[in-house]
Amino acid sequence: MAIVLPFKAVRPTRDKVSLIASRSYDSYSKEQLEARLRDNPFSFLHIVNPGYKYDKVISGKERYTLVRNRYQEFKEDQYFIKDEQPSYYVYRIVNRDGSIFNGIVAAASTDDYEDNVIKKHEETLQYKEAIFVEYLKTVGFNAEPVLLTYPDNDGLAAIIKKVMSDRPEYEFTTTYRDTHYVWPVSSIEILTKIQDTFTSMDALYIADGHHRCSSSHLLAKKSKEENTAHTGQENYNYFMSFLIPESDLKIFEFNRLVKDLNGWGKEEFLIQLDSMYRIENRGLEYYKPSKKHHFSMYLDGSFYSLYLRKGTYEINNALDNLDTQILFKTILEPILGIQDLRNDKRIEYADGKNDLAFIKTVVDRGDFAIGFGLLPVNIDEMKKIADENLKMPPKSTYIEPKLRSGVTIYEF
Repeated sequence: MAIVLPFKAVRPTRDKVSLIASRSYDSYSKEQLEARLRDNPFSFLHIVNPGYKYDKVISGKERYTLVRNRYQEFKEDQYFIKDEQPSYYVYRIVNRDGSIFNGIVAAASTDDYEDNVIKKHEETLQYKEAIFVEYLKTVGFNAEPVLLTYPDNDGLAAIIKKVMSDRPEYEFTTTYRDTHYVWPVSSIEILTKIQDTFTSMDALYIADGHHRCSSSHLLAKKSKEENTAHTGQENYNYFMSFLIPESDLKIFEFNRLVKDLNGWGKEEFLIQLDSMYRIENRGLEYYKPSKKHHFSMYLDGSFYSLYLRKGTYEINNALDNLDTQILFKTILEPILGIQDLRNDKRIEYADGKNDLAFIKTVVDRGDFAIGFGLLPVNIDEMKKIADENLKMPPKSTYIEPKLRSGVTIYEF
């Protein structure tokens, strides 16, 4: 039984939403960030990068306090409004490549996260959780939803379609050429139908935002301990989420790039691979794997296809069957000596939207010695990992949609 509630969002006025909305802070290059902060005084980036006002890099607790201050200033200047009635927010994204995502922004329960009603498939890092908890507690709001997914549901699809037949409150196109539409929904009848539909679901799955989700859960636990009048209804018991049906989710692979061959010569390295893989040199053919347990490799000016030999690798659970795990257990760890996929500086990741030409380019110019291309994880694999309480290796999935920050804000 999933608890998904409407909430009173703080959100931009209609005339400023396109100016305020921003991508995730980390997705901008230094030059892009500088240009947006310089040229757009309304950008949400001014809130999350408050040191720009003083031409100074500010971090830690001091930065969090200034983030809160910038946010309050945006409210005082009436760039933001707060809805008077609890609402769900139907959100539609049409990407420049034609992909369409329809979902609902709502408040999901931290208790559901603890009770595994909201299921995880990825490990989180304790130091990141601690940072995010301190950040959330200080600033008092969340502006970037956790992406959750649910089994396709005809009832919710019909509600979303009906809501979208009216004029949206927001309709704006970004410089990235993606178009966003938002419809606040406060009708008691529709709110009840949406809430009851989610209540009937056994589970929701985290698609993107594991650290935000776990940090919200830890914040709720900490706040509960500190609040002697805790009731369970406080805002800190929930976190903002964007819920979309499984069929709308787009999952891309994360390819692997490694800086050296761990002391092996090229021929010695290929001989090591031969015990586990059938290897074929494809020359300059851009080989992309089309089946599970097949991999692409680019080394010394040539592409190779790698097919896992039958009977050489033992599969006991859903994690063992995952291509990112197979690559780690058969090549990255035993041959290339990479033990820690999160922290080893010799390995980096390129999402599947950067194609094989990107791998060829960075290897050819000497940034890396070797690159591996993988088949994307599918939704069934992701759910099976979560259902078995297992965790994927880091950077196993690059998932769309990516929402803009600052369009809907959830205050704790």
